[in-house]
Amino acid sequence: MSAYFCLCSAAARWRSLLLQYRLPLLLAAIALTIQGCAPPQQLGRNAAASDPAAPAAAVGYRSAFGSYQSRRPVEPMPWRERNEQVAPKPKADGQ
Repeated sequence: MSAYFCLCSAAARWRSLLLQYRLPLLLAAIALTIQGCAPPQQLGRNAAASDPAAPAAAVGYRSAFGSYQSRRPVEPMPWRERNEQVAPKPKADGQ
């Protein structure tokens, strides 16, 4: 008997939730239906692709190897000089 009351109260809760959100759900369903029936947007491209007079974006050449640096092995440099090049400089006030 108590299971029956639990089921009835759960159904009543669902029914009240559906009634509470019925209008927003209905409006969302209508909006999605209308949006699905609308023609696709052209995204600002009104000219046909086959039109030779259609404007096109400028194209420039940029080499894929423009910033390439060779990573072949080289003779080692003196480590003390290299270390002094990257070490922090001492401050003028002696700190």
